[in-house]
Amino acid sequence: MGWKGILGFEYGIVQGPLGPDISGPELVAAVANAGGLGLLRAPDWESPDYLRELIRKTRALTDKPFGVGVVLEFPHEENIKAILKEKVAVLQISWGECSKELVHDAHSAGVKVVPQVGSFEEARKTIEAGVDAIIVQGREAGGHVLGQDGIISLLPRVFDLVGDRDIPVIAAGGIADARGYVAALALGAQGVCLGTRFVASLESYAHPTYKRKLVELNETEYTDVFGRARWPAPERVLQTPFFNKLGTIPANENELNQPVIGHSTIHGTEKEVRRLAGTVPNASTTGDIESMAMYAGEGTGLIKEIVPAGEIIKRLAEGAQLLIQKQFN
Repeated sequence: MGWKGILGFEYGIVQGPLGPDISGPELVAAVANAGGLGLLRAPDWESPDYLRELIRKTRALTDKPFGVGVVLEFPHEENIKAILKEKVAVLQISWGECSKELVHDAHSAGVKVVPQVGSFEEARKTIEAGVDAIIVQGREAGGHVLGQDGIISLLPRVFDLVGDRDIPVIAAGGIADARGYVAALALGAQGVCLGTRFVASLESYAHPTYKRKLVELNETEYTDVFGRARWPAPERVLQTPFFNKLGTIPANENELNQPVIGHSTIHGTEKEVRRLAGTVPNASTTGDIESMAMYAGEGTGLIKEIVPAGEIIKRLAEGAQLLIQKQFN
């Protein structure tokens, strides 16, 4: 039997769409096969043919439903058309307006829409658009962070805002174990969305050094030094030795005037990686890996080992059940 399922999935556990391509077919299929909601990450440029192939590769590894995450800050119209045509289970969107027209088009294709929000006002707008669920991201989250509120204060407000509507609220930000899952449930969530914990999984497409650092290091920092030219949004990163030595970076400094420190193949496209770039190292990345950005949420200190994604879901679900039975019954 499933426990705390949402949106037709066995468990209320979502694997966040890890950019730029860290949540590939292998990870998403592993999450889906374990009963969670796995999310691919669409390219940050129009590439509908490649995206269709990505979806089909995932379907070759699982017969369970899954979704695709799209960052609306980047070109996306053709990518979304491809997602809807492929009729994946969930379209997850962030960093842009969730319009009624988009929700209507997705529902017409039989696709559920799940936006990620970082503020109360953004949540209100998505509810009015008729979405199927809402991921509420706290400032504790890794990667690019949408808002300034912590999850412990923002989540209950969004839960109250949803009221008796059939819109599951999903908590994101700093959650890495069963205790975080139970805490989110106590705040009103019906599910949790984890990013960093799944980066540190056997199936993720993150570079082995990135995964190792998530186990070895415990501290993160909210900053804006990475990727200023491409995407000037704040992010939470791992406090690697490289980051700790950076000091203050002048406002006019960005990756464009920095040296190339490596190369990476991202969604089939060759990319240079410059110092201070906002692109995390994937399995294909070569060069000075230790000097690249490594996104991580505040739950990083709870990650002690690299395990299969299915094991992560099992520990979350069974651990939460056990904790509730022992502590709250």
